[in-house]
Amino acid sequence: MDINSLFSVKGKVVLVTGGAKGIGRMISEGFVRNGAKVYISSRDATACNTAAQELNALSSSSTSPPGQAVALPADLSKESECHRLAATLSEREKQLHVLVNNSGATWGESFSEYPDSAWTKLLTLNLQRVFTLTQSLAPLLEAASTADAPSRIIHIGSIDGIRVPVLSNFAYSASKAGLHHLARHLAVELGPRGITSNVLACGPFPSKMMAATLRAVGDEIRAASPLGRIGSPEDVAGACLFLSSRAGGFVNGAILRLDGGISLMSKM
Repeated sequence: MDINSLFSVKGKVVLVTGGAKGIGRMISEGFVRNGAKVYISSRDATACNTAAQELNALSSSSTSPPGQAVALPADLSKESECHRLAATLSEREKQLHVLVNNSGATWGESFSEYPDSAWTKLLTLNLQRVFTLTQSLAPLLEAASTADAPSRIIHIGSIDGIRVPVLSNFAYSASKAGLHHLARHLAVELGPRGITSNVLACGPFPSKMMAATLRAVGDEIRAASPLGRIGSPEDVAGACLFLSSRAGGFVNGAILRLDGGISLMSKM
């Protein structure tokens, strides 16, 4: 039992949805730098290709065992695209060790102006299609599982799915709360098939989704954090590596708050 084998993801096949930008890009880099083969998927084909090229360049210049990044674009808001992605991956790989369900969207608007279309968009992408894709990829995940090393599903949730958020993002917070419960349901359903299901309930990270908020109230957010900062790429990548390695093999149905303690702070 040594640290190199305990936390290793070398040689694992990983799919990161929304893996070209923001938190997904941070996660993709963490896996590639540590020897995994990472498929990066989002509807932005150019961003997927760019991210794969950049990560492969980093990997080739690293002294650690090189991983690999492969672009596999898909519009994951569409049921047909989820099935197409799963079919394409099945043609290329015999097994999938890790699925990171990260693709998502947000929508902020006042209560009186909040549109019905926001609910349709966010509940579909942030929740329903997570189930669709997971369902489609279950055979590949099951094929990778062994008695001592289950396959892993990591859902990127949010602290806004745990607490009542400060911002008016009604559909987003509701979709993430739903995702958290879906992850627990999947943990019970898929555990006997050798697949774990866990959530990273993320707080603020430097991403496109958070950019406007950080520009407006970034200093206040940092000041409100018990650690005095927001998340870094190492934080979310490290959490994913733990959950995907032997060290995290007995974690199932957990919701890990990855927010530095921000969600524990009272507003009263």
